[in-house]
Amino acid sequence: MAAGHSDNFHHVRDFGHFELPGQYHLDLPVIFGLQITKFMVLQLVAVVFLFLVFRGLAKRAAGGQVVQGRWWNFWESIVLYMRDEVVRPTIGYGHHDDHGHGHHDHTPKVGHPADKYLPFVLSCFFYVLICNLLGVFPWMGSATGELNVTIALAFTTFCAVVFYGSREQGPVQFWLSLAPPMELPFFLKIILVPMLWVIELAGFLIKHAVLAIRLFANIMAGHTVIAVFLGFIALTAESGMWAIVMPSSILAQVLIGLLELFVAFLQAYVFAFLATLFIGAAVNPH
Repeated sequence: MAAGHSDNFHHVRDFGHFELPGQYHLDLPVIFGLQITKFMVLQLVAVVFLFLVFRGLAKRAAGGQVVQGRWWNFWESIVLYMRDEVVRPTIGYGHHDDHGHGHHDHTPKVGHPADKYLPFVLSCFFYVLICNLLGVFPWMGSATGELNVTIALAFTTFCAVVFYGSREQGPVQFWLSLAPPMELPFFLKIILVPMLWVIELAGFLIKHAVLAIRLFANIMAGHTVIAVFLGFIALTAESGMWAIVMPSSILAQVLIGLLELFVAFLQAYVFAFLATLFIGAAVNPH
């Protein structure tokens, strides 16, 4: 399953093995006819890591106890930020929010109605974040740089939005509410409302598809740029330019690597924030 060096995107593709130093491969098994791939393993690593982290955090926060320790405070601070600055202000109080989406009140509240959507949003954020960060380690990779993975994540978000919206409004009313109510004469309404509903439905589907493309493109782009700089070293290995190109390429890789760390957090936040916006729109139709 090895790819040739002519494949410019070889390093961001999924394979049935892990590439090791010295052109060695750690081959992955085939189970019941299904080839286990590198990205499957890395996604499983992300799930196990997050399970262990939040199982430990939940134990330390049980019963309202104060979480102690820098490691646990780091994770708790992210959870509280996502709850108080993203989920609660964006989704608001549902049908009981008479003041829009609650942007006027930044005071944390216990038992906020929007907290029932928090587990899904947090799962999106941390899962995408850890998958992004695994690409920083040598010979691993970012599963979120694979379009099939991001499509699955976007489809999961789509299903969650439909489920939450249908639960809040009812299955029929949820789909009908895609078209906003308009005070129009009857003969215009029967023409314009169906047309508007089709346009809104298309927009509803497109914005979830954009979730997949945005995440995939941003993560893959960073790895591809690093590969290009690595390629400069190989291209000049037998020329007098090597002494100049090699240190320049290494410096550029370090800088791009630091940028990728920022992008890993940013794209996880953007994915979770957009998922929150979609849920908020579904449970608070206008």
